[in-house]
Amino acid sequence: MDIVSLLSDPSAWAALVTLIALEVVLGIDNLVFIAIISNKLPQHQQQVARRVGLGLAMGLRIALLLLIGWIVTLQAPLFDLGLAGQPGPYGEPGFETAFSGRDLILIAGGLFLLWKATKEIHHNIDPEGASGELLDHDKGIAQIGFSAAIAQIIALDLVFSVDSILTAVGMTDEIPIMIAAVVITVGLMMVAANPLARFIEVNPTLIMLALAFLVMIGVVLIADGFGVHIPKGYIYAAMAFSAGVEALNIISRNRRLKRAQQG
Repeated sequence: MDIVSLLSDPSAWAALVTLIALEVVLGIDNLVFIAIISNKLPQHQQQVARRVGLGLAMGLRIALLLLIGWIVTLQAPLFDLGLAGQPGPYGEPGFETAFSGRDLILIAGGLFLLWKATKEIHHNIDPEGASGELLDHDKGIAQIGFSAAIAQIIALDLVFSVDSILTAVGMTDEIPIMIAAVVITVGLMMVAANPLARFIEVNPTLIMLALAFLVMIGVVLIADGFGVHIPKGYIYAAMAFSAGVEALNIISRNRRLKRAQQG
């Protein structure tokens, strides 16, 4: 279908809006990770890292969309260990041992996310124990180099890009619509990246909450790689509830601080 036909087709606009909403939801995890990693950089490099990271995410997703035929083949099983788990007591399916390229990418990404989030939690609990990284004693966090931050962002971008593209393929087969959705979504993320990073930096307790989210997302990616599909609605509902509770804590702390200053 040519561009003019797409622009005049209501179903194409509906698919675009749906894909943008989907990409925004799937991009929240990526945005939180970028915010945490970029906040470990020196102040003058943070915004650059966020823009470079999101720009690379957009470029990577567009490149993968142009290779959509190859991406779809990632869902074909590569090997089978023949050790599939038995159904659970309520009829829920057991884990799968027929692994596709997508499964291996999700498992590797989940393990990376678990390792990185656990390491960051350790650094937040015991800043003095941060080894191999520069320690910012004013902020109590371990700093990393610019190239290391970008490398970590790219690694996770790849995992989220493959997952979101395979999800989008089931909604439309028009590449221009997918590319437009990616460009618009990344633009929205670029607008939200700096305020989110500043908000996390100003409220240090949010860092631990965000890292806990990343641990949960890592577990979900690994489970998905083994064929145990956890509905995303449960994950985001838990994240929204936890964020709401933390928002109440922040409001309560701010009010106590204001009363203390006035008194």
